[in-house]
Order: sequence, then C-alpha cells, then structure tokens
Amino acid sequence: MKIAFFVGEFPLLSESFILNQLTGLIDRGHEVFIYSLYGKPSNLSKLHPNVEKYQLIERTYYCPKIPKNYLLRLLKGIGLVLANFPKSPLMLLQLINIFKYGKQAASLNLLYQAIPLIGQAASYDIIHCQFGTYGLSGRVFRQLGLIQGKIVTTFRGKDISRDIKKYGDNLYEQLFQEGEYFFTNCEFFRQRVLKLGCDENKIVVHGSGIDCNKFSFTPRNLAAGEHIKIATIGRLTEKKGIKYCIEAIAQVVKDYPHLEYNIIGDGNLKEDLEQLIENLNLQSVVKLLGSKQQKEIIDILNQSHLFIATSITAKDGDQDAPVNTLKEAMAMGLPVISTWHGGIPELVEDGVSGFLVGEGDSEAIAQSLLYLIEHPENWTQMGHAGRTRVEKKYNMQHLNDELVKIYQHLL
Repeated sequence: MKIAFFVGEFPLLSESFILNQLTGLIDRGHEVFIYSLYGKPSNLSKLHPNVEKYQLIERTYYCPKIPKNYLLRLLKGIGLVLANFPKSPLMLLQLINIFKYGKQAASLNLLYQAIPLIGQAASYDIIHCQFGTYGLSGRVFRQLGLIQGKIVTTFRGKDISRDIKKYGDNLYEQLFQEGEYFFTNCEFFRQRVLKLGCDENKIVVHGSGIDCNKFSFTPRNLAAGEHIKIATIGRLTEKKGIKYCIEAIAQVVKDYPHLEYNIIGDGNLKEDLEQLIENLNLQSVVKLLGSKQQKEIIDILNQSHLFIATSITAKDGDQDAPVNTLKEAMAMGLPVISTWHGGIPELVEDGVSGFLVGEGDSEAIAQSLLYLIEHPENWTQMGHAGRTRVEKKYNMQHLNDELVKIYQHLL
C-alpha cells in the first residue's frame, strides 16, 4: 500500500507514537510518505534513532513554516502565491477562499500546508491524518483534487479537548461525513467523538503502542543506604502537571531527604518550574534535565525506582490520553503515580500497578509517594502488573498488525 501521513512538525521526540506507526508500516513492506504540515522543528539536534535508521527525513515533504505574526505570514503567503501561481492559479485562489473555507483559509494555514501538493496530483491508498485538525486539512485537499485516497483520522487528545473548547462542537462535522474511518487512542476520547456526531461504525479505539522489547523489565528494589530515585518524563507544559509533582516532593523530602527527582523534557514552563524549585529550596533534589534521546531516557529509567506522570486538564481544555512515557516506565517495571484524568485510568490500574490521584492534588501525590517509599516490598509486584498491562494492550507489533488489517479492510 501507498500511505501518506499528515503530521505537524516532524520529527518530534515527544511524538514517538507516530514514529512507531511509520516504522511498523515500513517493516511490513508498505510505502510511506510524510507531509509535515508545520515544517521542520527548529531544533533537530536530538532525534529518535529510528529517524535516521529508516531515513524518514528523506520521506518527508515539508510545508513552509507559518510565521506567528500575521503580517509576516501574509507577506510570505503572497510570495508563495506568486511563486506557485503558474502551476495552478485556480487552485491557489481556492485555498484562500475565506467564504468557503472560513478560518482555515483566513489563517492562511491551507495555503501554506498545500504548497508541497501543488501541481503533484498525489494519489495514495490511505491518507492517515495524525490529529483531528490535520484531518480537516486532508478533507479540503482531497475535495480540491490536490490528493487522492481514503482519509483515516486519529484523534489523540488536544484535538478532541482543547480544540473543541476553542472552535465549538461542530468543528469536525464535515470530516465525520466525508472521512472513511476514525481512530481514538483511548475509550475516553472515543466516547467524546461519538457525542460529537461520528458514526459508531466508523470509529474504533486504536492505542498508541510502544516497542516492549526496547524497554526491558527489571524488578525494582532498594539497597541499603541507596538514594530513592524518582523520574518524570514530559513536556514542561501546564497539562503535564509537573508543578504539583515538585510541590509533592517538597513535602516528602521532609521525611526522606535523600531523594533524587529527575524531570526529563522541555517546554514553555521551564523558567516557572526553575523558580518553583528555587522557592522550595529543592535545587539539590530536583533536576530539570531537558530533552533526552531514547537511549538516555532508558538509562535514567533503569536507575530509577518510581515514576510520576500527573496530567491535569489545562485551562484551555487540553487533556491527555494514556501517555507513552507511562507505558515505557511500566514496561520497565517502575511503580507509577498518575491521575484520574482523560484516558490514563485505562492504562494505570489504581492500587495494582501504581496509584491514581485527583488532578492537581500535591498532597495526594505526596501521600502516594510516602506509601511507596515505605513499602518497597510491593514494588516488584506492581512492576509486574504494569508490564503485563502494557504488553497486553499497547504492544506496538500487535497494534501495527491491527492497523494494516484496518487499512486493507477499507480498501
């Protein structure tokens, strides 16, 4: 099969779930083409090793970067129209038709995203849009004849939470009618998509998988005199709730001062979190390690005893599905602490593989940490339960086999 993926910036370390599908399809002998609708990330110094191994950059068509400043966006857009006008003048006029395509056209997103498709008449068996908002673009491009193929859209979180709050319940109405099939990465979001009007016969839960072979299980135990090492992996954004983890550590360290808390990731809240760490006098305990490659992450998790990932609903409505970092930690045998949030309870079984607490509840996070620290004899059992759960529901190989079968059924 010839399969086109519509994604945002590519490649991103935080979107390993997309890489896992891409490489799985290539391993199964299919042709994969990638359309990066928001261009290359500004920093390509840290890449997942599979990006190079599978030569994914060479398979990627990059749209021009869209300036945040609208005047600059408009000026650059005029240049794009002039440069591509001889190829397809009528098509370019359609892409900026605000009467037909509203905000998509007025924002110039359609114009920028369509540039790699102008004059190509690209045809694929499947066009897999990796967030609902990219499905909106795919629908328009197919309608205009820029691309051909059956449209499959995966809803992953912000597209069915934040974007619905921002743009309204009718955002995906036409996509539901014209798209051939839909995935969500958890039942929580599937129910939300159904409430918005999607045909229940056109949508299934298809989780984001991990390669369990790369995350080896190790029983966790605490040697005499050993520092307790706790880890978190996630973007430094409001939705990840890292602020509350740091506040919880401040409570726990009063009784157990020999702690190490390592936070892997980067984001817009870095300075705020640095200030919080300083205010709580935790500089010797809490470390912001920045973004790391997969091998570095595995090394840190191998040295850790416990894992925290306490997502919250952001002020803009953004919510999480079962996050891959939790799956990776559980696969490696770490007891986890997370939240009653979004699709996470479909992954973490409270009291079995770890604990779930209320969103933004620093006190409850601290109490769960204290329990785990004081009962290391439970770590191995919890770790085994987590590994079993991940292998059963989120094994990348099984999920990629399932994905191919669904594609073939659609054809």
